[in-house]
Amino acid sequence: MREFLEFIVRQLAEFPDEAMITEVPSGKFITFRLQLRQSDVGRIIGRNGQTIQAIRALLSSSASRHNQRATLEIVE
Repeated sequence: MREFLEFIVRQLAEFPDEAMITEVPSGKFITFRLQLRQSDVGRIIGRNGQTIQAIRALLSSSASRHNQRATLEIVE
């Protein structure tokens, strides 16, 4: 799941080398924390939050295939 998330974020970010993803596991629940340059935050969130909602939906679908739950947080 982490590689999948990194691929998506790196394709959308203007400065993909500065994107950092940390994984916080807690049983069957995983929280991914995404740290970006301030100018890339808007690109990831998208207009009215549509892009981040789509990324979270894909992440949730991927996690359910592995019998887990996952969420994504953007850390500023």
